[in-house]
Amino acid sequence: LQEMMHSAITEAQRAVTRAAPGSGTTLTAALVLGQQMTIGHVGDSRAYGLQTDGRVEVLTRDHSLIKRLEELGQITSEEAANHKQRSVLYRALGQGELLEPDIFTVPFPQPGYLLLCTDGLWSVLPDKDLCNLVTSAPFLHAACQNLIAAANNAGGPDNISVILVQMTG
Repeated sequence: LQEMMHSAITEAQRAVTRAAPGSGTTLTAALVLGQQMTIGHVGDSRAYGLQTDGRVEVLTRDHSLIKRLEELGQITSEEAANHKQRSVLYRALGQGELLEPDIFTVPFPQPGYLLLCTDGLWSVLPDKDLCNLVTSAPFLHAACQNLIAAANNAGGPDNISVILVQMTG
């Protein structure tokens, strides 16, 4: 499954490079099979595991300059959240010939949800709000609408994309 994900991301890299030379974009994808999910990731969109008890786990690692400085201890998370260069990526689709996506397999959150989203959502809503909006909604479509509305109400400074998956049965 990881090889399949790598092949798909490599093809996406070729397509972006052909269609829009010099541009870049993020990619966060999931392939769910049984109780496992294989995640492919490049950039600063994110995959989250949300548990029904309120626990939130960021599954991906942002490929941004500011996140790297935070990981190295050179800036705090508070400084990172408000830094003017927080959207500068060091890894994205369409940037350069060699792409090294993060690809890994983890268990699907049980009971819980997989949330894939762009920085237009996670950069304006705290993790606990993400989880509360999802777990309090009567169905997934409403949860996605509530997340987008909350991000827009918080200023909506960037594009907002949301995919929400729940394992049933």
